[in-house]
Amino acid sequence: MNPYSAIQKKLGLTQELPYTPDWSAAPDFIELIVEHCLQAKPGVIVECSSGLTTLVLARCCQLNQRGQVISLENGEEYAEKTRQQLQAFGLETYAQVIHSPLEKVTLDSNEYDWYDLTLLPDVSIEMLVIDGPPGFIQKNSRYPAMPLLFDQLAKQAMVFLDDAARDDEKELVAQWLKEYPDISHEYINAERGCSVLTLSKRV
Repeated sequence: MNPYSAIQKKLGLTQELPYTPDWSAAPDFIELIVEHCLQAKPGVIVECSSGLTTLVLARCCQLNQRGQVISLENGEEYAEKTRQQLQAFGLETYAQVIHSPLEKVTLDSNEYDWYDLTLLPDVSIEMLVIDGPPGFIQKNSRYPAMPLLFDQLAKQAMVFLDDAARDDEKELVAQWLKEYPDISHEYINAERGCSVLTLSKRV
């Protein structure tokens, strides 16, 4: 049985959701982001990484009759695969997959490989889903998300960090909370852990 069948049913999809056991986000994480997207109806959703999450969030936008998903994907092959899946589900108008190769960035004297943000539009991000880059490529691999995207986050943006049970993710969340006092944090004990960060910008 497809572990994502309940999500498929919730979203009213007749086609079976495609997934890869090693790479796709866990069902409970996807349920969390789907629930939030259907309730909050964000106008702009940005993803770090693409795949099954792109598909379900695009479907949420279709159901909401508003919103657009913008996915940053460092692998050209994966970006194209996600685009093809969106087309197969008739959701290509609700999501844009940008091939964003990883490039060196230096933050607070530390060097990271992070998505090239050149093609990311100047949008106000209402929902940010962080599921990449892969943790094995460097320590605290997903740390740059906040310093590099913070200025584009909307006033009441919500951020969902996958794999939050890992030590690196715990460490980088603690660092974010120290650096950004306008962020509140809730840890959800999902299969791989999920950190939900709520932004409340004062300005």
